[in-house]
Amino acid sequence: MINVVGAGLAGSECALQLAKHGVKVRLFDMKPAKMPPAHSDENFAELVCSNSLKSNDVNSAAGLLKQELRLLGSELIDCADKTSVPAGGALAVDRKLFAECVTEKIRRNPNIEVITKTVTAAEGATVIATGPLTDESLLPEIQRLCGKEFLHFYDAAAPVISCDSVDFNNAFICDRYGKGTDDYANCPLTKEEFEIFRRELVNAQTAKVKDFERDKIFESCMPLEVMAQRGADTIRFGPFKPVGLTDPKTGKRPYAVLQLRKEDNYGALYNLVGCQTHLTFPEQRRVFGLVPALKNAEFLRYGVMHKNIYLNSPEVLNADFSLRSNQNVYFAGQISGVEGYAESIASGLTAALSVLMRLKGKQPADFTGKTMLGALAKYISSASGDFRPMNANFGILDGLETHERDKTKRKLLMAERALETIKEKI
Repeated sequence: MINVVGAGLAGSECALQLAKHGVKVRLFDMKPAKMPPAHSDENFAELVCSNSLKSNDVNSAAGLLKQELRLLGSELIDCADKTSVPAGGALAVDRKLFAECVTEKIRRNPNIEVITKTVTAAEGATVIATGPLTDESLLPEIQRLCGKEFLHFYDAAAPVISCDSVDFNNAFICDRYGKGTDDYANCPLTKEEFEIFRRELVNAQTAKVKDFERDKIFESCMPLEVMAQRGADTIRFGPFKPVGLTDPKTGKRPYAVLQLRKEDNYGALYNLVGCQTHLTFPEQRRVFGLVPALKNAEFLRYGVMHKNIYLNSPEVLNADFSLRSNQNVYFAGQISGVEGYAESIASGLTAALSVLMRLKGKQPADFTGKTMLGALAKYISSASGDFRPMNANFGILDGLETHERDKTKRKLLMAERALETIKEKI
């Protein structure tokens, strides 16, 4: 008997995968007795923010991940395909029908016992998939299992972009005062460019703050747009300060500089330093695109400032999503450090396959960093630096053995390699 706590995307996928392979599952969820603050539907696998699971194109990171999941028999992607609505090249669903489809699959499965209960302790073999709004009553147990210092409550993250999308004709590599190992790319702005950027920044549309987030969200981390409202030079003397930097094109110090810092060991991802923001996602693309070097920036993770309970997973989780200190306990979904609908489903599937292999006395399946599924598992278990939840993106995949400069061709080759790897593992 395996306990799965939480019937969101990850927990539902995990429970259905285990049950499909003949394992008895007790699926705990507090709905409908107690509704999480962002939820309104009594069905399982409720999509709260959007009805889109992003692109279906396998040459996109989101599309590749979903195709990997299809090959592995994902139950929730099957529901998404069955309840899809027209959305161009994206997989969007009728949210109500999708949740009903998942709930029906769960309730009619004889190997799954649904228990309406608020869980406060992990007993026996357990998969915790309680999401970014995990109930307060379970948090002491998670803190006991993982260590209080490894649990984060508020996510204030700057955007992350692809290195390939930076226009290096308008950027230069250099650490401040020449100290360091060239870990920063610098995006200079003239006085006119900076003034336009700041004007659009302070007037841009911000995301709505939920009632349960209002009290603490900005206590320790100020959004860039709020900082910019405090004066014309506030951010130019703060995160955009140009001191210690010389633009090799002019031989002079720029008027202002937006710095990019490596987000990974390979230099494929860049973090926009000091740019934590509460702007809506479209506004982030528009406003930061006013920086000349970022006019074609590909956003792999948008800046966010909201309540988001998640583990510092590289310190506490293995690549099979099991807890290093207690391998009877697994985590899946956004609490494990993945971000996004398909990514949560993927983590639930990976956790289920890991449990199945352990029940058989075998090593967990290693999908490797050549696949999006394996790369996400690798990211949550071994990412370095200031860990933040991450969407699927080509930057976390293992590099190609052959050098291909064309970005589109490189993604195509990576996608082909990933799908072939999955087929070999089936």
